[in-house]
Amino acid sequence: MDPMTVALVILLVVVALALVGLSLAMAAAEGAVSRVTRASLNNLIFDVQTDTQTSQFIHMKKIDRIHKVQRLIADRFATSGSCAFFRIACNVLDGVFVSSIVSLFEAPLWAELTSGFVFAVVVAVISVLVRPRATGASKPVDIMLRHATLVTVAVALTPFARAGGRQSSKRRQGGPSLSDDEELEKIQLEQGRSMIDRLVESNGFDPEVSEMMRNVLTLSETLTREIMVPRTDMICIERDDSLEDLLKLCTRSGFSRIPVVGASVDDLVGIAYLKDAVRATAFNLAAKDRTVDTICREPMLVPESKPVDDLFHVMQRTRQHVAMVVDEYGGIAGLVTIEDAIEQIVGELEDEHDHTQHTAPVQDGEHVWRMPARTPIADLEELFEVDIDEDDVDTVYGLLTKLLGQVPLVGMSAVTRGLRLTAVDSAGRRKKVSTILVEPAHPGERHDDGTKRPDGGTDATHGADDPEQSRHEHITHQQEQA
Repeated sequence: MDPMTVALVILLVVVALALVGLSLAMAAAEGAVSRVTRASLNNLIFDVQTDTQTSQFIHMKKIDRIHKVQRLIADRFATSGSCAFFRIACNVLDGVFVSSIVSLFEAPLWAELTSGFVFAVVVAVISVLVRPRATGASKPVDIMLRHATLVTVAVALTPFARAGGRQSSKRRQGGPSLSDDEELEKIQLEQGRSMIDRLVESNGFDPEVSEMMRNVLTLSETLTREIMVPRTDMICIERDDSLEDLLKLCTRSGFSRIPVVGASVDDLVGIAYLKDAVRATAFNLAAKDRTVDTICREPMLVPESKPVDDLFHVMQRTRQHVAMVVDEYGGIAGLVTIEDAIEQIVGELEDEHDHTQHTAPVQDGEHVWRMPARTPIADLEELFEVDIDEDDVDTVYGLLTKLLGQVPLVGMSAVTRGLRLTAVDSAGRRKKVSTILVEPAHPGERHDDGTKRPDGGTDATHGADDPEQSRHEHITHQQEQA
């Protein structure tokens, strides 16, 4: 073999090995480019500028390399496409060069093809063992800084990857264009979900833990309006009520934090805490006559469109356990607690005082039934053979709420169509009425719906000068009896 052929063989061997290294470097950069964040690069620039141990020349050199990486991640999909193109091209050229080397030794065609195939397999095995993409994913900033110049050249030589990157980005988003940070966050969420699914499928992971991890990933997609207690279900107290009224309301409702309102729910004054009322009245019984607004605290207001993960971090940082939710017009939309956010992760929270809610009416004596709050009014009509003409409510709970004119608490009752409806049980952390006792009303008992009494008389509210006031006094009387 002449010296020229030997030199050519050596050159091809060196180029083939260099292509193997280039392929591994491109694979590592491909795995790193989707993990680098702008915040991490900005922090790195700050660290370099405040480093007093190196010279100004080294500072400028490092900052220039960081700027290259910033330009590369400006279009992640294009950079990733360029890296993928060069990785594939290097693997193909490796087989071609090895086959060319074998051909220089005047080997038969089958030997040339076999040698190229074997070398391609060896490179694939090396890639599997080295796992360059995993390295790039674990140390994305270091990998991108190391190969910044190489990747920049690759991007410059493959302008067609930029168009392909835009199309890939649109397919991923499935809608309007997102910012760079939003694209990165979406990629990381998809990777997180895929990782959790793989762990669950391996049967070596607790399903409950995996479900909580899934819930954590969906917190950013859940809005406060989806977990809040709507204003129609809020238990409020008026600012002119006494601390004694507050203590009774907390005892009856089971809540320790009650919104204080003025003329309406939108006229929010603050939040009254049970512990503040106890502290004010425990050693001074005369303080029970003080008004609630003297102890109420400044409320925390949050928009209903706030993501739950942001809400949780804000409440955790400010040490607030309850917040009032406002809508886009500034009105009160509902109430949310830190437990509501935690329940999105761990599931429903209950304590030893919570009761299990029944799913079907249960007879509790002759003509006496215990009905779940969600029992349809049609079932009530069928059991007691009465006609309750209510078009705006569908359940027994809704009927009781309409009759009372407020959110029912345990012990409250109202009478309609000869039937007494009494809230007798609550369930869940929100202490919402879960069971309503329905029984025939006693003769002569006043109704809340304007019908005649069972004894043939008329409703007492009809003969009053102010029907609304009479109805309010009747409800108050029922509460005091409970």
